[in-house]
Parts: sequence; C-alpha cells; structure tokens
Amino acid sequence: MRRRLTASVLAAALLAAAAACGIADADENSVRGRDRLVIGVNADQPGLGERAADGSYRGFDVDVGKDIARRLGVPGGNVAFKRVTSATRETMIQNGDVDLVVASYSVTPERKVKVAFAGPYYVAHQDVLVRDSDARTIRDVHDLRGRRLCRVPGSVSFPRVHDELGVAALPVEADGYSGCLDALTSGRLDAVSTDDLILAGLAAKASGSGPKPRIVNAPFTDEPYGVGIRHGDVDGCEAVNKAITEMYQDGTAQRLLRKWFAPVGLAFTTTVPQFEGCV
Repeated sequence: MRRRLTASVLAAALLAAAAACGIADADENSVRGRDRLVIGVNADQPGLGERAADGSYRGFDVDVGKDIARRLGVPGGNVAFKRVTSATRETMIQNGDVDLVVASYSVTPERKVKVAFAGPYYVAHQDVLVRDSDARTIRDVHDLRGRRLCRVPGSVSFPRVHDELGVAALPVEADGYSGCLDALTSGRLDAVSTDDLILAGLAAKASGSGPKPRIVNAPFTDEPYGVGIRHGDVDGCEAVNKAITEMYQDGTAQRLLRKWFAPVGLAFTTTVPQFEGCV
C-alpha cells in the first residue's frame, strides 16, 4: 500500500512539474513581456510597408508596428523588421521567423486556421486603381470584365474579383503591388484591385512621375487588417489589442493615418475597429 501511495505521489509531482514547465514555455513564447521583437512587414507597398535604399522600412504598417512594440514595453532599438510577402506570412509566423506580422494582413477564416490575429488595427476596403485615361470606362469592379488585372501570389484580392464576384478579368502576375503599379503605368495591364490603403500608397508614389493613376472609389469589401501572431498566444494577443485601443484613444492612429494617406485624399476611418477576439 505504501509503495502504491509513494508511486502516486511521485506521478502527481511529475505531472505538476510538467504542467509548470508548459506554463513557463508558453510565457517564454508569448510576445507579452518580451524585451525584443521581430515584426514582419511588407517591403513593396508604398505608404504601408516599403524598404528604403538604406535597408530601413517605412510606412503606416511600420509605424503601427513600432507603436505596438513601444506599448508592449520593447525599446525601439530592440525592434527589428523583416520582410514578408503575401505568400510567406503564415509560414514565417509558424516557424518563429517573426513574432508579429503587421503587413496589410486581412483576417480571413482560411488564414485563421494557420495563425491567430490580434486587432484588427484598421478596416480597409477593396477598390480599383486605373490609369486616369481609363477612369471614365472603368467605374467599378464589374467593368473589369475582359480587362487585364494584376494578380499577386498569396493575395486574396484577385480571387475576390474573379472567383467570388465572377468578374472574368484576365490575370497578369506580379511579385508584389509595386510591380503591379509598374505594369499599370507602362500599359501592360489595365487595373489593380486591392485594399484602398495599398492603392492610395501606389497612387501617391506614381503621382511624382508618369501617368497619374486614379482610385475608382467604388469599394466592394471590408478588409480587417489584423496583427498576425502564433496560435495559442492569447496573452500576447490581448496585450496587442490593448495597445491598439490605446493607439486610437490617444490620437496616435489618427495622426499616422493622416501622415500617410491624407495627401492623396483618401477618406479613412478614425474609430477603433471591432476586434476579432483572442481565441
């Protein structure tokens, strides 16, 4: 009897130790309480995430990432940015290559199977960008039928037009949305359709030289931009949500939106988005 009792006590102790270890591991893996963070951002989206010649990153998403990190208690010098693409975001979060992704990352049911999301920190809307000379004939997404439309691998924007709405646009592939802009201004395609913040950044970049593109201003989707985070990091997700709420409450979010998108006349939302929930 004594042997059985001793064995039971030992087993219980081992289980308790394993549980404690698991809790410790979870805390260590959470973005909450970290003193360093690696944030994934885009490198080819003017106004949102773009890599400069000196290797630094700039844009609305980059500034949002910096502000979230600051509110999480991470010093600016301990925040590193790493390039992600529409095709690599989930894998880089899952592999631990990045701790967070702030990269015009629309929350979708398909993506939530692979990663979790804090936020959203902004709700954008898919629209269409065309050359100014085509603005009279392309007035909404349905006018893209038979037109050459940019497709970026890993992005949901082209499938939403072609598959979900049934608009028979002709795909022209590009590595990223800066490539889409080059193809649009050079005449190799007729339109770019994606989130209006991305289109606004592209329009601002193109306004300095060459044909001026124009946003059609006929939005047809809601695109909640979430902060990508690994599955299971509920504490980290809640901490990021708190940071986003504070960002809107003290006017930081509104200031950053004006900084990056007011010059091109985009009407943006300045209220705190409804969060998805950290589950």
